[in-house]
Amino acid sequence: MSADGARASDVIELRDVTRSFGEVVAVDHVSLGIRQGEFFALLGPSGCGKTTTLRIMAGFERPSSGDVYLRGRRVNDVPPYRRETNLIFQQLALFPHMDVYDNVAFGLRVKRRPAAETADRVRSVLQLVDLAGYERRRMHELSGGQQQRVAIARALVNEPAVLLLDEPLGALDLKLRLQMQRELKAMQRRSGTTFVYVTHDQGEALAMADRVAVMQLGKIAQLGAPEHIYSRPATRFVAHFIGDTNIIPVTVRERGVDGSAVLEANGLRFAVTDADARPGETRHVSLRPEKIRIAAAHAARPDGHAGTVTDVTFLGPLTRYEVSVGEGVRLVVQTQTESEEHFRRDDRVSLSWAPNAPVVLKD
Repeated sequence: MSADGARASDVIELRDVTRSFGEVVAVDHVSLGIRQGEFFALLGPSGCGKTTTLRIMAGFERPSSGDVYLRGRRVNDVPPYRRETNLIFQQLALFPHMDVYDNVAFGLRVKRRPAAETADRVRSVLQLVDLAGYERRRMHELSGGQQQRVAIARALVNEPAVLLLDEPLGALDLKLRLQMQRELKAMQRRSGTTFVYVTHDQGEALAMADRVAVMQLGKIAQLGAPEHIYSRPATRFVAHFIGDTNIIPVTVRERGVDGSAVLEANGLRFAVTDADARPGETRHVSLRPEKIRIAAAHAARPDGHAGTVTDVTFLGPLTRYEVSVGEGVRLVVQTQTESEEHFRRDDRVSLSWAPNAPVVLKD
């Protein structure tokens, strides 16, 4: 798709947006487009600018520079209540003195929609979020997950172009949070509404989003599908933030005509495919623990690297090994606990991996 075609399909777009608070730059020249009907996640640690970016989309913050477009219309000066967006905060701000029906109908009544239309839309959205039959329940009679669904229904009933969610699951316990992740994704698919979801939890972003923007210090460090960001991180920050990984400082020794390279790290020498690196460069490589094969020393593969197990951690379905290879390179290896081979501390082992497993990083 051409750049113009992609822009035309964007329901919300930021063009070179910056937001400063005095000398602090919270959002630093961010440009991105969010497509109609996608589940988009803004992911990053506290203070990275993700919530400020969301508030700029909602209209609660005005950009210091740059432009915000909603369905092709510039909305920099449009107040939140006149934008086709709804924002759900971590604190849901439901009305405790109202029942489910009245909470969900509130926005339509403020807009003075006809009673029959309000009833039809409330009934429809309650079915969408699996709360049909709960119309007369008060908030204290609902579970945390049900209250989350009321907040989502109250937003969706207004038929926004974009639903903005600011860490809405942060206050829930782990089991309920996992359940709500599945339900949120299902609701988004059923409604067809564009969701923009802010989180610091990489598991949430990977589980729900169609695309993820990883933010660092007010900038977008990497943008793409969850699978691509996980398997091909661009920088050390992204590799560390998205899951567990081994970061290995290496020197590029040789470069093949096919784009492959031979890398070396303290006596550990291995090949990498698709390496954007020149001989003599010092770079960093990301190697995911689950990409490494571990075997007993006597069963070493021809491309194996001899090592010694220095630590073993049981993680339920997974077992985590720390292995020393080469001249002091320590690698984390992760295997299925039910695998046939198990190792103990001080066991001699051999590690190997496919040439496409390591990723040469930009920094």
